[in-house]
Amino acid sequence: MFENKKILITGGTGSLGTALTTRLLTTDVDTIRIFSRDELKQSQMESRFNDERLRFLIGDVRDKERLEKAVEDVNIVIHTAALKQVPVIEYNPFEAIKTNVQGAQNLVEACLNKDVEFALAIGTDKAVSPFNTYGATKLLMERLFVSANYYKGYHKTKFACVRYGNVLGSRGSIIPKFIEQIMSGNKITITDPNMTRFSITMDQALDLIFRVIKNAVGGDVHIPKLDAYRVGDIKDVLLDLMDSKNEEERIPVRIGEKHHEILINVHEIRNTYENQDNDYVIYENQLAKDQSKNIPNAKKTTLTAEYSSDKVKITSKEELKEILSKQNFIPKNF
Repeated sequence: MFENKKILITGGTGSLGTALTTRLLTTDVDTIRIFSRDELKQSQMESRFNDERLRFLIGDVRDKERLEKAVEDVNIVIHTAALKQVPVIEYNPFEAIKTNVQGAQNLVEACLNKDVEFALAIGTDKAVSPFNTYGATKLLMERLFVSANYYKGYHKTKFACVRYGNVLGSRGSIIPKFIEQIMSGNKITITDPNMTRFSITMDQALDLIFRVIKNAVGGDVHIPKLDAYRVGDIKDVLLDLMDSKNEEERIPVRIGEKHHEILINVHEIRNTYENQDNDYVIYENQLAKDQSKNIPNAKKTTLTAEYSSDKVKITSKEELKEILSKQNFIPKNF
């Protein structure tokens, strides 16, 4: 699938970009270009991997001219670059628009101008019925990528999206935050222990991305079928695994925070299918004729209500303990 392919990863020094690079380097890929603003992380990443197939490009998705240089001769673009911290974005919405929306438009246009074969955007549950500025900007990013398939004219580029929630253990998520609080002996800050979140590991996210690169037809949004967990259960399991008795402190719900994650809302169900990989696929039927027949072995979804984290199987504490142990989240010297 990646033989002799040149791949560009925007935001490539982040958690997902690093994991993608690790996985891609096990294939017969020709070149991986890491595009980001962070020179320190690029230097650290270059030392860590020490692989001649890697290229490191300093740049910002706000700079269309730089993006056009970056995508030259590239076959596949994976767009992970974004401002992501919800409270920060609420106080800096103009900056989020420049990066998450205008940056996505710049990338779409650069891909078209350079005839990139395939461009994949990494979406988020927060784009579904958005309740905060971050979610609204990511919804627009998703719409730009989907609509680009009809905007492209004679260009060959296919555009698609994946959509999922926070990856377990990713930077800024609750697991590293709870672990830091436990290790420092502080109280564990928690809003509502009954809040639910979809459970996806980095390996599951990578598997999904690779499936979509292989099977996307253009204009499709792919969503994995996932279980969920309660936030309070994560706290209890971490305390158990780390043999700690930190007290709990209840804090107000953060700005723009939902009690439950939604990956498909009720209005999207009519355009939702299930494919041969057992993923949900939303195909845009409003801008063009129904193209669902182009999705491999697609069938209409059986969903009758929104795909929400409080409506799927809740992972037990024992299952969570096994997952967290397997992912090696607990510091070995603790």
